[in-house]
Amino acid sequence: MRSVPGLLCRERARFVKSLSTLNPRSLQNRPQAFKNHNDSSHLRALIRPFIFISKMEENSGFARGGGSRSARVSTGGEDSHRIVSFPLSPSSALKIQKGDITRWFVDGSSDAIVNPANKRMLGGGGADGAIHRAAGPELRAACHNVPEVRPGVRCPTGEARITPGFRLPASRVIHTVGPMYDVDSNPEASLRNAYRNSLLVARENNIQYIAYPAISCGVYGYPYDEAATVAISSVREFANDFKEVHFVLFLDDIFNVWLNKANELLQN
Repeated sequence: MRSVPGLLCRERARFVKSLSTLNPRSLQNRPQAFKNHNDSSHLRALIRPFIFISKMEENSGFARGGGSRSARVSTGGEDSHRIVSFPLSPSSALKIQKGDITRWFVDGSSDAIVNPANKRMLGGGGADGAIHRAAGPELRAACHNVPEVRPGVRCPTGEARITPGFRLPASRVIHTVGPMYDVDSNPEASLRNAYRNSLLVARENNIQYIAYPAISCGVYGYPYDEAATVAISSVREFANDFKEVHFVLFLDDIFNVWLNKANELLQN
């Protein structure tokens, strides 16, 4: 049967539709996604906007020391949302975006996501549970092998541990335990320790790109504005140690608070 120009066959249509569920950056690293699909100008035309979004983000300039001391905004597709960049130093940037931290990665070799773990390190609710599910059972097994410092405690509040990322796109997971706001005697100090110690562990393991959720802002009840102040000011102390520090935030409210706080603390 003669094909009609401009139309895709049913198989290609399903394939192209599946691209909308992928992180735009991941398309550049998944050549196998195109296996068994014939070369098509229609496919290339549909895929090109996804690649453009990723290129626009990469060319923001901050990771290479470009730009002035002001925020830059990249707008992505439905999954990537917008990414707002703040220069921390001539060679380092802080990036704030709304999204799913389990899908975040940069190069799959020098990147890590931070897991807001509990003291047992065996998974829980919220981002902790989501990270364990995405990483697969190997992550729980690796966490189980972390020595207990006392019965039932592998990572005390404010400390950090590191494991491989397993099935996650990021290469490593850094587990840290934030404070329960209404229980901890000094929640600000404990939260600051969680950020500092996770950054120290990242630096010791040659991590160049690291992504955080909003530690302790879920069931641990830390007020968003106070948590953002601690998070961003702690990251600023390590301005020369990483190429990029990301905050990947799931809720609109938290994203907006983090963005406002970054403007307040980093625009001077």
